[in-house]
Amino acid sequence: MTLPLVVGIDGSDAGLTALDWAVDEAARHGLALRLVYASRWERYERAVPSTTLGRPSERVFAENLVATAAERAGRRNPDVKVTTDIVPDDAADALLREEEDAFALVTGARGRGGLKGLLLGSVGLAVAARAQCPVIVVRGDRAGLAGSHERILLGAGEPVTAAGAVRFAFREAEARGCTLDVVRAWRCPAHAGDDDPAPGEEPMRRHEERASALIDTLLRDAGADHPAVRVRRVTVEGPAHRVLARRSAAADLVVVGARRRHGRPGLQLGRVSHTLLHHADCPVAVVPQTV
Repeated sequence: MTLPLVVGIDGSDAGLTALDWAVDEAARHGLALRLVYASRWERYERAVPSTTLGRPSERVFAENLVATAAERAGRRNPDVKVTTDIVPDDAADALLREEEDAFALVTGARGRGGLKGLLLGSVGLAVAARAQCPVIVVRGDRAGLAGSHERILLGAGEPVTAAGAVRFAFREAEARGCTLDVVRAWRCPAHAGDDDPAPGEEPMRRHEERASALIDTLLRDAGADHPAVRVRRVTVEGPAHRVLARRSAAADLVVVGARRRHGRPGLQLGRVSHTLLHHADCPVAVVPQTV
């Protein structure tokens, strides 16, 4: 059974951008699209004015919003099957309950209630930091959203967190017929004392060689499974979060892994993922690995 792509909708501009992107993504992978709108209106329904039909106005608003979103998706690509649901719950919790039956969860960068100037809404952050399935936060400039760069950017992390992200990135590059840029950032540890000499060429070369060897290890199995994907391997000196954020300007999607520890509550999001979710110039896919 092929799982659907699940997208959270809320009527915001960012939400509509995420919806359009999700329709295109579903078409690329031959997936159905499930639209989920969530609100806690039932908790406050006594305080919410009713319509002439006797239903809370928030419920009517939700029904109209979902119907409009489904119509928009159909106009964008009539071949994508669309289903909808309205859930009386917190938006992040509602989306997280979909994780076991979703190819991926898709959210906009900001919601209807977001504060002006906020780089990432609370729903997108909570879902990306807690979900056990891939989460794609749709953000970025026009070129990245349109997929005009024809490049997927994969941040090559540690093996314990990167296996799922590698497979996801290869599938994405294959579906789009584009190049997969695999980037491993490395750093040569600074010397502790001011009188110590600067790092020599030999230590730096060893760090770069280790970074290159790690890329080879990460890509071995997935590369064999997707031989048609063009792969470009790059090692770069510098902090990973800055390297990937800068390179996202030339990508259509940046993919990173995330560690999920069993039994650990709360948000589980590293510095690289956190930076990209707030600053990337293209959509960001966070792919969890449970350890």
